[in-house]
Amino acid sequence: MDSESTREEADPAILQILVCPVTKQPLSYDRETQELVSKAAGLAYPIRKGIPIMLPEEARKLGEADRPA
Repeated sequence: MDSESTREEADPAILQILVCPVTKQPLSYDRETQELVSKAAGLAYPIRKGIPIMLPEEARKLGEADRPA
């Protein structure tokens, strides 16, 4: 098994309707890191095995480099 076959992609239709559970604002999808990013909340929600994990306690806090200028 190679890394391409083990990495599951999230359904694009689902990604379009999800919002941040904290701010209720739209999320942006970062394909490289497999995260849904809420710039308003400063959080990045992981996508594991194609499933978005929309729990604030599982989210990564965005650093200064991740935030817009």
